Amino acid sequence: MLKYATLLVALLLAAPAFAQASQQASQDAAAGYPSRPIKIIVCVPAGGGVDTVTRIVADGLSRRLGQPVVVENRTGQAGNIGAEFVYDAAPDGYTLLASQPAPLTVNVLLYKKLNFDPTKFEPVAILSSIPNTLTVRPDFPAKNIQEFLAYARAHPGTLNYASQGIGTTSHLTAELFSSRTGIKMVHVPYRGTAPAINDLIASHVDLMFSELASAIRLHQAGRARILAVTTRQRNPLLPDIPTLIEAGVPDFESDTWNAISAPPKTPPAIVAKLNAAIVEVLEMPEVREKLQKLTMTPEGMTPAQAAAFIKADTERWAGVIKAANIQPLE
Repeated sequence: MLKYATLLVALLLAAPAFAQASQQASQDAAAGYPSRPIKIIVCVPAGGGVDTVTRIVADGLSRRLGQPVVVENRTGQAGNIGAEFVYDAAPDGYTLLASQPAPLTVNVLLYKKLNFDPTKFEPVAILSSIPNTLTVRPDFPAKNIQEFLAYARAHPGTLNYASQGIGTTSHLTAELFSSRTGIKMVHVPYRGTAPAINDLIASHVDLMFSELASAIRLHQAGRARILAVTTRQRNPLLPDIPTLIEAGVPDFESDTWNAISAPPKTPPAIVAKLNAAIVEVLEMPEVREKLQKLTMTPEGMTPAQAAAFIKADTERWAGVIKAANIQPLE
């Protein structure tokens, strides 16, 4: 018994030394970081909101950190393929993940098997948030949201909606809409925003809960029509377009966001250095202007705030998945 007590005391006495050594190792790793190019893996196709904001931020990071920051798209399975690649990368800050919410939040509930644990990524920063819209094909018979709701209720189960993939915000927003309105629709998943939008403007699908950044240009050009926004208040860029809450859909709110994450066990000092650089980039007037023109709100946050934000969003959409009885995929 005395032997075990002595061992316990030794371990307790050694714990502060281990913590100090770990902290020192983290600081040493960050001291010369970065000394070579950084790669950011975007887990959705080029042309969507995640890809766009990442490339804007990457340009600023290159100047801040003094090394090239290369953006590479690795797509598929609602972001899982890119996320898995980064998850397995060396935790040295040279391979990062840029993603929409799905691979960090709900994909663990939507796929029977994931080759990564989303809770073990190291959140670096939330880049931006983007309002969503209910956008229809250019020749859709309804001209406003009230006409759309009437048409959808008169044709149950016949409308099809595009999404960026299973479990993406566009998919779950549509499921939330169905649960709040009782309107049943057919889901057509794509491999990202760009291919989904292409089929929407070609009238191969009826509607999409699309990010405002992608939808507004199409709306202005007459290539698609925004019927409603999913925020609590009208958007100043579209003052004549009502919210879904105004249209009678109770407490309906949805937006999407973009995050930068590092592989599990990336040293905290490297994460902190990356976070500080990203926040500085997001505060640059020219970057804020670019994002605002794209209807994106710069965010930033600390790593701890980003982690709490991601956890809260996971819990919110987990409830939608359960209510909609969405079954996991193979």
